[in-house]
Amino acid sequence: MLTVENLHKSYRVGKTTYEVLKGVSLQVERGEFVAVMGPSGSGKTTLLNCISCYIPADAGSIRLGDQELAKLDEEALAQVRNQKLGFVFQDFLLLDGLTVRQNILLPAIIGGKVCAKTEDRADQLCQVFGIAAIAGKYPAEISGGEKQRTAVARALMNHPLLILADEPTGNLDSKSSRAVIHSFEQAKQALNATIFMVTHDSFAASFCDRVVILRDGVVWRTLEKGGTARGAFQDRLLDAIREMGRE
Repeated sequence: MLTVENLHKSYRVGKTTYEVLKGVSLQVERGEFVAVMGPSGSGKTTLLNCISCYIPADAGSIRLGDQELAKLDEEALAQVRNQKLGFVFQDFLLLDGLTVRQNILLPAIIGGKVCAKTEDRADQLCQVFGIAAIAGKYPAEISGGEKQRTAVARALMNHPLLILADEPTGNLDSKSSRAVIHSFEQAKQALNATIFMVTHDSFAASFCDRVVILRDGVVWRTLEKGGTARGAFQDRLLDAIREMGRE
């Protein structure tokens, strides 16, 4: 599904070069919900931006399905972002002048593919995420949790292979955070969605199948949830983070 191999990325500031990713390798299988955690500066957001190809990697391979993303030209990359990737951002990025339903339809509108089938898809997503009752409202009229559920629905509009979520609970209170994570669980269970989430929140990460912990630009540890209860898995995550801090 998603395969990242030996990914390197550095930035040059003046005469100084800063290595951010130093050979990151990981895989995300179809239908998995995977989180990336790590301290500030560990490379989480850079990794996400490289996978989405908004910034180029210096070396390494990023494969989505059977495509090597680094080898695609800008036109092909634009098609991948619209058709095979879904994005959920910390700040929602809903368009204020569009209703909830219209915001969900936006990827189809951009792709020039609005038809009865996509209209039905938007209605289905409204039902799945419990926002059918607010489909005609505008972003200013709904709560933070409802905005983020709308953003998750929009990310799924074009049946993407992978959803990339950047700190999706970062600006939300605990109740809204639960609603957003529940939306991801619904997407995984009802729609077989594949989700790759960057987060600093151990609570959000504890709902994932697997958590990759980065430190100083490399994969420090990977924790599998398996049959562990959510609360116990969160404790394991917190223990790992404390251990990393002691090293």
